[in-house]
Amino acid sequence: MAEPANPSARTRETEPGVITTDVPARLDRLPWSRWHWRIVIGLGTVWILDGLEVTIVGNMAGRLAQHGSGISISTAQVTTVAAAVYVAGACSGALFFGWLTDRLGRKKLFMLTLAVYLAATAVTALSWSAWFFFLCRFFTGFGIGGEYAAINSAIDELIPARVRGRIDLVINGSFWIGAAFGAFASIALLDTSLFATDVGWRLAFGIGVVLGLVILFVRRHVPESPRWLFTHGRADEAERIVAEAERTVERQTGTPLPPVEEAPIRIRAREALGFVTIARTVFSRYPRRTALGFALFVGQAFLYNAVTFGYATILTTYFDVPEGDTGYYFAVIAVGNFLGPLLLGHLFDSLGRKPMIAGTYIGSGVLLFATAALFQHGSLSATTLTGCWTAVLFLASAGASSAYLTVSEIFPLETRALCIAFFYAIGTAVGGISGPLLFNGLVSSGRVSDTTLAFCTGAALMTAAGLVEAVIGVKAERRSLESLAAPLSAVRTEA
Repeated sequence: MAEPANPSARTRETEPGVITTDVPARLDRLPWSRWHWRIVIGLGTVWILDGLEVTIVGNMAGRLAQHGSGISISTAQVTTVAAAVYVAGACSGALFFGWLTDRLGRKKLFMLTLAVYLAATAVTALSWSAWFFFLCRFFTGFGIGGEYAAINSAIDELIPARVRGRIDLVINGSFWIGAAFGAFASIALLDTSLFATDVGWRLAFGIGVVLGLVILFVRRHVPESPRWLFTHGRADEAERIVAEAERTVERQTGTPLPPVEEAPIRIRAREALGFVTIARTVFSRYPRRTALGFALFVGQAFLYNAVTFGYATILTTYFDVPEGDTGYYFAVIAVGNFLGPLLLGHLFDSLGRKPMIAGTYIGSGVLLFATAALFQHGSLSATTLTGCWTAVLFLASAGASSAYLTVSEIFPLETRALCIAFFYAIGTAVGGISGPLLFNGLVSSGRVSDTTLAFCTGAALMTAAGLVEAVIGVKAERRSLESLAAPLSAVRTEA
């Protein structure tokens, strides 16, 4: 087997405490192979779990509140309090595990966070009261929030720059595969001729446990991020992982690797950074990027957390759709959501980040304003409303996924996981907690004007975020992470 190209620039310590490495360039020049698919399957499939969780709970709100369900809880408590508690747990988990991810490594944390999710989901199936259900939902969200930080940072650091955009978007968009699966599963699990009232909803949470165990098994074979390793002085481990990846890819593709064209970088290994250093980096060095991340996350978090938790309520309240049939409508929306990133994702790498992010945010906002107008005038049925929302979310889903992509690639390596966690937590706290509370409060009133107002609020926030991207967005397509934001530990070479 041929040696990897440019062996003279391998990762090594060239002077005390300073590592010279071409690991980023070697990872970025790898052709796509089964090695990359293993990473995508092992890490990216967790979004399916999140979609499954959110959809099943939303569609089963009515069943949980029924007499004989085995749990004392109301529909409003499931769609508002439980939804907000889940998101609050996700925000807390993102910050806590994001901090640990930058300190302890990507792999340790993406194993731990999945274990937390599995345990919390399994225990949720045993709930007997509202307070215990809320507690379980908090810790389920706690594990999922940690996944967002650990997974996005690991994926971006392992996937080649030329396809980073489309891969990241499709992975984040896979949330909707889980949502569609959850929608169809809820139809069967709500059928009392198949499952008793107090059994079906408990089995729903068991689905997440089984799928999570499969993902945990696959994830054991995903490597640690070599980029994280060399910044923490573990040059030998970083070199071993990359060299093995190069040999594996050459074997799988049957062709020699292209030469490494980018110059090596020099890194001074350092201990994990404190919150003060990270905050100073984010707010002082990159204030425009901070404003950008905040805008993108608030817009998509409000829209998605509101719709995901409340769409079934809209169907039953305004169109008299039976509770057992809401899953069909939601499945259609879920398919549209996944097709957005899948079909548009490659354009984020070819046309570029700014036009595509701004276009998807503003486009979805305009379509949602139009949907609100039609809804207000009584021109929609359950079917046509679902069609309108599918069109809105086809664009919005690609935009929402790009929010995670943006904050994971425009900040320095040492702060990446915590930056993802920070923007996810702040954006979701503002849009994701207030969204379900405000949206479901308006929908539950039964007044068409209130629901129209909820639609317009989401549309306005998405449009505003798109305008922010158009003005201060970063042209990150096909660029290495290190060229977008130099590592804080980089040693500058004097001219």
